[in-house]
Amino acid sequence: MREEAVEAALGKLGLEAKARLLGGQDMWSLPALPEIGLKSLVMSDGPVGVRGVRWTADDPSVALPSPTALAATWDPELARRAGRLLAQEARRKDVHVLLAPTVNLHRSPLGGRHFECYSEDPYLTGEIGSGYVRGVQDGGVGTTVKHFVANDAETDRFTVDNIITPRPLRELYLAPFEAIVKNAHPWGIMAAYNQVNGVTMTEHRYLQNEVLRGEWGFDGCVVSDWMAARSTTGGIEGGLDVAMPGPTTVYGDALAGAVRSGEVDESVVDDAVRNVLRLAARVGILEGAPPVVTEPPEPLDGPALAHEVARRAFVLLRNEVRNENRILPIDASKVRKLALIGAAARDARVLGGGSATVFPERVVAPLDGLAAALPDSVLTYAVGADPSEELSPADQGFTLHAVCRDATGAVIGSRSLPGGQVQWIGGDLPDGVTHEMLRSIEIKGTFTPRESGEHTFGTRGVGAFTLTVAGEVLYDGIQPMSDASDPFEAFFGDPAERGRVRLTAGEPVEVSLVHPVDKPDDVPLPAVAFSLLHGEPQRDADELIEEAVEAARAADTAVVVVATTERVESEGFDRTDLRLPGRQDDLVRAVAAANPNTVVVVNSGSPVEMPWREDVAAVLLSWFPGQEGGAALADVLLGAAEPGGRLPTTWPASLADVPVTEVTPTDGELHYSEGLYVGYRAWDKAGVTPAYAFGHGLGYTTWEYESLEATPATAKVRVRNTGSRAGREVVQVYLAPQADSVERPVRWLAGFASVAAEPGEWAEAEIALPGRAFEIWDEESGSWTFVPGAYEVRTGRSLTDTRLTATLDIQA
Repeated sequence: MREEAVEAALGKLGLEAKARLLGGQDMWSLPALPEIGLKSLVMSDGPVGVRGVRWTADDPSVALPSPTALAATWDPELARRAGRLLAQEARRKDVHVLLAPTVNLHRSPLGGRHFECYSEDPYLTGEIGSGYVRGVQDGGVGTTVKHFVANDAETDRFTVDNIITPRPLRELYLAPFEAIVKNAHPWGIMAAYNQVNGVTMTEHRYLQNEVLRGEWGFDGCVVSDWMAARSTTGGIEGGLDVAMPGPTTVYGDALAGAVRSGEVDESVVDDAVRNVLRLAARVGILEGAPPVVTEPPEPLDGPALAHEVARRAFVLLRNEVRNENRILPIDASKVRKLALIGAAARDARVLGGGSATVFPERVVAPLDGLAAALPDSVLTYAVGADPSEELSPADQGFTLHAVCRDATGAVIGSRSLPGGQVQWIGGDLPDGVTHEMLRSIEIKGTFTPRESGEHTFGTRGVGAFTLTVAGEVLYDGIQPMSDASDPFEAFFGDPAERGRVRLTAGEPVEVSLVHPVDKPDDVPLPAVAFSLLHGEPQRDADELIEEAVEAARAADTAVVVVATTERVESEGFDRTDLRLPGRQDDLVRAVAAANPNTVVVVNSGSPVEMPWREDVAAVLLSWFPGQEGGAALADVLLGAAEPGGRLPTTWPASLADVPVTEVTPTDGELHYSEGLYVGYRAWDKAGVTPAYAFGHGLGYTTWEYESLEATPATAKVRVRNTGSRAGREVVQVYLAPQADSVERPVRWLAGFASVAAEPGEWAEAEIALPGRAFEIWDEESGSWTFVPGAYEVRTGRSLTDTRLTATLDIQA
């Protein structure tokens, strides 16, 4: 019935309407076509939340932990529940399609956007991504699995030509997409900016039409990444259904003209329109077509699920014995003083930067979580070292709103601005305001300092600015366009300090930032974006570290939270190193020297160097833990819950050890010369030992692996909880070929499962071994080929912690 409704609707449309439907009408939506009962289809960014069509904290969203955190749970069913929550959020915000999940690989740890991807391993990525997609679509909301394909770094992402030979393209980079298409049947795919082997992905007929639709049977809608569509005929003939955003796109009038001139056959347009109408039917906005989901799942408690995912994602890398006991968990009944140290302990970084940003209603920082869990007399706090080397958007202590004025200076609209950032793209403007009328915006309000001293103020954006604080004009000038290679980065501009004012804690002052706005003139997407920035009084770094040392020396246990910043991990650029910013390494060394019971919490979305890791008692990864991260951290540190995560990506000791580091194109090309050897596959080939292996993660109990029964289809693993408390174990299965008839990695992940058991009890994991685990892509035949021979089946707690083995001799 759904397909009949789609065909009936398609038959009623003329060429102009069909062409118009394939291009965005604005930043986030496609046009409604009332003549066929089609409502406007609305899309929104993810993947940790649903922002909606407005970039503002006035419209808050539940913020889940980052995708690297979700992958660290190694739990597709938990990912499915996360997806259901996001569908619930999408429906609340009248969003039909979520622009997520991101399933590109962690090819190199220098990738700046890796916090938004899952793993270095294609199988783990495909399993977590499948769970996520199933969950979102359980709620009747579409997904667009992205970025198809090989958008594995940010440098020159709009133009880079990634040169990848067929076998690694199939076995690594296409593999997660293939698994999700076949296992979860997503309703959408997003085509990437980059080229693959000389063809831009929005025009890649082979990968989009022959592979995605032909081989895999994908029947959904292919949407361009924003402003990725560059050619009318190239896009429509290359398999691109929708060109976003609008209203100016390569489709619409241009596509209708291409059909009339004979450049494009109208049947090709019909195929694309059919895919869009099918998506609309599935989400319930095409009259006469039953939606896939008529009754959404039972409502979920967003903060509670965010809390659960965070604690299940924390990875305990190190946990040494102190006074005959492991340092973690901390016994809250015995600790007299706990020193919490680090700027990120107070001002937590809970999500990554760029299009993944959402605005939660509340954020529980580590300081908040531990303060709620411990008596007042136990917890002390010291900044120690601030990782931020730049000013950040006005937030703590600011009460702001944006005032819009026309050419006469008359106020034409306003909007509250909790985060100090104006980011209005397309039609996302205050009520009553249009880009044609708008001539200036003033961010104004009050700032109440939490510290006395010299506060720094600044701006981010391009154009003229007048900044006034406490009646004093700090800046009146023009900021030129940034020279950043990424167009979005250039548009947003670089942060700039504009002046300093001495203020008193608790005494509010007025602030104002005026920004004239040019009238848009034939721009494809009218937009305005700028920010008021602020920095706390700067104190001597050595003095701050010494204060932290004194706090640590007086405490039973010291917990140091270290972090990356938005200028280290974000969309639009890659990293140049893996070091923690600022003096954080010095801080950890100094605290560890003062207190042997030092626990370090690493608040980052992807790997960082930890040169002090052997000098501290415990290391816990919190990733970007979402809005409830501080509460989950208190649970794990104090033993109310165990850290449930395992590494989804290898963590190096040093960047110098990393096998794959090239993310910068040469003459426009980035050659994936490492072939099959990325992630742990590359570490195995190089024979170098990382700091922490893929799959590693400690809990608060111990496990004995008692038996392994392996067949070509399954591995049954029996484990026993030999510790003193209940726990969860991630049972991992790897295959290692025992013959070298073809080139293959030393070993690879073939399956996994989570089990739980009480002390002394056993549990059995039955893990399916997919047939693809025994196959390679044969470049000569252009097909998947089974490789017979002997395989060692290895099961254990990580790639390198093997507990049991079995041998399979599999013949064709």
